[in-house]
Amino acid sequence: MREGMFRNLSGCAISGMFSKSGKRFSGKYIIESISVMHERSNGLGGGFAAYGIYPEYKEYYAFHIFYDNKFAKEDCENFLEEHFDIINLSKIPTRKIPEITDEPLIWRYFVTPLPTKLADSQLDEREYVVKCVFRINTSVKDAYIFSSGKNMGIFKAVGFPEDVGRFYCLEEYEGYCFTAHGRYPTNTPGWWGGAHPFGLLDYSVVHNGEISSYDANRRAIEMYGYKCTLKTDTEVIAYIIDYLHRKQGLTFKEICSVIASPFWSTIESRPREEREELEYLRSIFDSQLINGPFSIIVGFEGGILALNDRLKFRSMVVGEKDDMVFVASEEAAIRLIQNDLDRVWAPKGGEGVIFTIEKGIM
Repeated sequence: MREGMFRNLSGCAISGMFSKSGKRFSGKYIIESISVMHERSNGLGGGFAAYGIYPEYKEYYAFHIFYDNKFAKEDCENFLEEHFDIINLSKIPTRKIPEITDEPLIWRYFVTPLPTKLADSQLDEREYVVKCVFRINTSVKDAYIFSSGKNMGIFKAVGFPEDVGRFYCLEEYEGYCFTAHGRYPTNTPGWWGGAHPFGLLDYSVVHNGEISSYDANRRAIEMYGYKCTLKTDTEVIAYIIDYLHRKQGLTFKEICSVIASPFWSTIESRPREEREELEYLRSIFDSQLINGPFSIIVGFEGGILALNDRLKFRSMVVGEKDDMVFVASEEAAIRLIQNDLDRVWAPKGGEGVIFTIEKGIM
C-alpha cells in the first residue's frame, strides 16, 4: 500500500505526569515518555503543556504567541499595550535542529489587565483575558495566542514530539505537571497552530481520537462567545472544559459525566441520587456531550484529569508511584520513566481519573 493511503485510526499518542505534592521536576522526563510512542505520530504535530514553570511570574498571565511576520507582531503588541500592563516580554528560547523547520516568530509576554480597561469592560479578570485572546486570534492578522494561563505554558510545533521538546529546550524547565502529544492527523492539516495541546487560560487538552459530534459541539459552544478557528476538532474540547468549569462552576467529576455521559440505559440502573444527578447533567448540558472515540488528558491549575470515551475505543493507562502520577496511551511510556509502580490500571470507559495537589485522587 502506498504511503498516504493508509489511515491510522488509532494514531496519536498522549502522555502526562503529575506530582501530587506539587514538587517540581524536569521536563526531560515527559520528552522521554512521549518518545517511546514515536510510531503513533507522523511528524505533523507535537507539543507539551507545563505547569508551575514560571514561579517568578506566577501572578501574571503568560501569553505564548506565534507571529508569521514582524507586522503581525507590531499589531499584536499595540493591542496588548492598550489592554494590558506588559511586565516582561522576550523570544521563547529555542534551539535550531534540522527536524523543525519553517518556524514562525515565537514570543512570550507576562501581562496583567490594565485596571481602567478592566473596569470599563465590566467583566471579571479571567473573562476579560479570554475576550482579548479571542480578539487577537480572530482580528490581528498572522498572530495567534496559543497559551494564556498563569504559571504554565504550552509549547508546540510541526514535528515529532521528542523533536519539539528538544526545539523548545523543555528539559530546562521544571514544573509539577507536564502533558504531551504526538499527532497523527487524519482529517485536518498539520500546522503549528493545529498541534496539541490546545489551551485557554490554565486549561489545556491533549487528545487521541476523533470527535464525530464536533460540528454540533462547535455550534453550541460558539453561542457562548468562543471562536473555533484552528481547523481541528480538539480545539472545541478545551473550550467546553472552560465553559463547564469556569463559567458554569461544575466540578471536574461532573464535567466527566457531561462530556462522557453514560448511556441512558446505564443511568437508569444507577441508585436514585446518582441517577438524578446524571439525568440533570445529561439534560442541561446535552450539547457538551462528546461522541466518537477519544482519550484525553486535561491539565489545569493544581491538577490533572484523564478520561476516555464511554466505549473505550482509545487506549489509556494510569500508574502511581509514591508522589507521582503517570498517564499514557501505552504502559511502556510509563514504565520507561518509572518501572517500579505502586499501582497501574486502565480506567473503564467514561471513567474519569482526577488528581489534584490538595486532594490526591478522585
